[in-house]
Amino acid sequence: MSEHGRRQPEESSDVTSEGRGGNRFDCSSADFDALYGAHAGPLIQQAVLLTGRARLARRAVERAFQTAWQRWPEVRADPDPVGWVRAAAYEYALAPWRRLFPGLRPAERPRPGTPAPPPAAPRDHALLTAVLALPVPYRRTLLLHDGVGLGLHETAAEVEASTPAATGRLTHARECLAEQLPELGLKGLPPDRQGAVLHARLGALAASRPAVPPPAHDVRAGAERRARLTTRTGFGATGLLAVVALAVSLGTPDGYRPPPRRPAMAAPYAPADPTAPPDPSAPSAAARAAAPSAVRPTHRPAHHRKAGRPGKPRHRSLPPGARLRPDVR
Repeated sequence: MSEHGRRQPEESSDVTSEGRGGNRFDCSSADFDALYGAHAGPLIQQAVLLTGRARLARRAVERAFQTAWQRWPEVRADPDPVGWVRAAAYEYALAPWRRLFPGLRPAERPRPGTPAPPPAAPRDHALLTAVLALPVPYRRTLLLHDGVGLGLHETAAEVEASTPAATGRLTHARECLAEQLPELGLKGLPPDRQGAVLHARLGALAASRPAVPPPAHDVRAGAERRARLTTRTGFGATGLLAVVALAVSLGTPDGYRPPPRRPAMAAPYAPADPTAPPDPSAPSAAARAAAPSAVRPTHRPAHHRKAGRPGKPRHRSLPPGARLRPDVR
């Protein structure tokens, strides 16, 4: 079916709902429920392989769909809505602060009414342990390419890396799995064959851990509660800041006054001793008053001059009318 043929029933359904008194919100909720029902379960299984924690995987996917519902016009217009939700779920599950305090993690116990997962086979348990031992960038690249089935360019775009970097991570992850699990038979196989083997094994491992997501209307209701709580928190923080600012302004009604400046400390004045004899070298008061303000440079005396550089000879002034005559011997 062509793209125009696929869009035509959606447009006709919108027109029909508007003609019957419905609104576009009902159509948006229906589209969201369809997306959630088709991809919530597989995303939880993928998140379990990514983190090894069923409760965290369920919470990450639920939070990602709540964020998608809050920004549904943007997600609906995205070329790949499933990729948008998957990226949000992976980012929530792989947050760095979740790995800082592993001792504070809650115990992975099934909720009341949720059946406990069946015990995994030994080979599945070994594969999951080997995958979780990989660094987070390599684990995510391996799961997206060999588990989900994305191409190298799509994988690089989702992990926000270049294509050569994503290729290097994928190659390193496959080499680690080949060393830790020789029974997989990855050594000596071409890259395409390695991807096919890992795709089959990871798919079987994800299928062995069934996931039952909560209903879609509960997720939408939780997203709306979160939006209201965020709005109330923002208004509460703004009101608290306003009250604090008002209290500070009332506590200082005259405004801010800078501290008084201290006067500069003058040098202590010592009166002259009238009994002391006058200094003959000191200039008189009249000479000090007539002296210019600029300080003239002083010439060094002759005994301060450097050795080997005699001073310039001084020329005597001749009386007027005198004539110079050569010395006659």
